[in-house]
Amino acid sequence: MLSPEILTAAIPQAIRSINVTGWGPKTSGKVRETYQRGNHRLLIATDRISAFDRILGVIPYRGQVLNQLSVWWFEQTNKIVRNHLISSPDPNVTLAYDAQTIPIEMIVRGYITGVTSTSLWTLYQKGERQPYGIELPDGLQKNDPLPKAIVTPTTKSSDGGHDLPLTPDAILRERIVSPELWQQMEKAALALFSHGQKVAQNAGLILVDTKYEFGLIDGELAVIDEIHTPDSSRYWTQESYKRGQPEDYSKEYLRNWFKQMGYTGEGTPPPLTPQLAVEVATRYIHVYESLTSSVFEPAESPAEARILDNIANMELL
Repeated sequence: MLSPEILTAAIPQAIRSINVTGWGPKTSGKVRETYQRGNHRLLIATDRISAFDRILGVIPYRGQVLNQLSVWWFEQTNKIVRNHLISSPDPNVTLAYDAQTIPIEMIVRGYITGVTSTSLWTLYQKGERQPYGIELPDGLQKNDPLPKAIVTPTTKSSDGGHDLPLTPDAILRERIVSPELWQQMEKAALALFSHGQKVAQNAGLILVDTKYEFGLIDGELAVIDEIHTPDSSRYWTQESYKRGQPEDYSKEYLRNWFKQMGYTGEGTPPPLTPQLAVEVATRYIHVYESLTSSVFEPAESPAEARILDNIANMELL
């Protein structure tokens, strides 16, 4: 584990994205950029800020952890369902096939928890016993395990706000996807989550809930975006859960901190302190090292020459 001193020294480092000569036009997203040359489209995910883009500031080595851990998970799960990874020529960078995005976010939950307006616990507290069209028993307490993992789909928000809950009936009624594709997505999401839970358990962690994004590549279902990282999944340590005070080793740590500071998403957010930035980085790295059994070693900024060489040799071209 990197020392607090090393993490503190890394906070001011600038985060930049890659410019790929000969590719364009370019459209930027939260963690990835799309380049096009001719009929070919390519996603390049780089070490840059993603979720909480306007709030986070610089969490040291966060992008590298997300990239490297997601690549590791893709390799772990490629027998369950295809993913869009092409290669990772640099620890900062992931090259991936662009895909036809399916406009549904698949949230899989193993516990009843959360603080947002659409979280399972918030809805349950309001008396909803069939949120997302799934029947839940009476008597559940916050952070209880669910009888079985459930899929709670949402729309994909384009304005940065909260996504809207969906039910399987609504998905099929509105013809967002076909019944056959929905069954594929649900089966894949539950299988990925089951595998993720087992790996987390062996690492002393609990995979509480997670988000999967799916797309189609040449008509085949594929996982796109990152997977099972502290940004896309909620992790607790088993030790803290046994104490009855589960500690978030994920983006939820920041979400709860903002809530404690009285920030609800409106107006100017409170600034992050260096101490908080280091604590978040420490938790992200802890998840990486626990899951992969590898020591996290920070890399230099992306080497553009290596990336361009990798692109030039791609069968895609």
